[in-house]
Amino acid sequence: MWEVLWGSILSAMSTGAGALLILVMKGTTQRLRDMLLALSSGIMIVATTFSLIPEAMKQGSVWVITAGVLLGTAVLALVEKGVPHLPITRKVNQVLDRKAILVLAAITLHNIPEGLSVGVSYASEDQSLGGIIALAIGLQNAPEGLMVALFLVTQEISRWKAFGIATLTGAVEIVSSLLGYGLAQTVGSLVPYGLSFAAGAMLFILFKELIPESQENGRELSATFSFMSGFLLMLILLQVL
Repeated sequence: MWEVLWGSILSAMSTGAGALLILVMKGTTQRLRDMLLALSSGIMIVATTFSLIPEAMKQGSVWVITAGVLLGTAVLALVEKGVPHLPITRKVNQVLDRKAILVLAAITLHNIPEGLSVGVSYASEDQSLGGIIALAIGLQNAPEGLMVALFLVTQEISRWKAFGIATLTGAVEIVSSLLGYGLAQTVGSLVPYGLSFAAGAMLFILFKELIPESQENGRELSATFSFMSGFLLMLILLQVL
């Protein structure tokens, strides 16, 4: 229990670690944003295809994986419907308008399946899987925290407040992680479904959001190299761990 608690805390607070940069940097370029998104994509795809899905296959079957992945994709598709993107360059002259609140709510909802994936991974038979997934989610959360903080700064929110709000959007992962762990421990047969659900949710975020957004500004080459860097970095970490 303590392992999943600390793993979820470290994973969730990585959002705040990324947002911390907003206190020292004066701004960011679109190129940096695209590269961070692509780097995160490479990290997440390795965690999904080399850890989550193989472990789900080991504990379940291809039909379990199919059902879980489809369910995870469907749930994220429903969450994504009508959810705005992060318009980093947009600026308004009010504290937080309705669109900004919707963006923050969307980011928070995105973090729920990530927390669930960490919790379910800790409940699996592979003792190292929880730490691996927590690490992967944490590495992905850092640039996400920076993106949220940058967005809030463009809304004329102070840097300290932006840092605090961005950190709080990641804190929901702690609750959802403990929930996922508790459910998987109570009903052991849910573990392969939970792992597959997490894989489907992460793949949806990857191919619907992160990868397309990293290349939408005409910097496909730098985004591709960043993706490969994240991919190889996570492969190396998997081998070391």
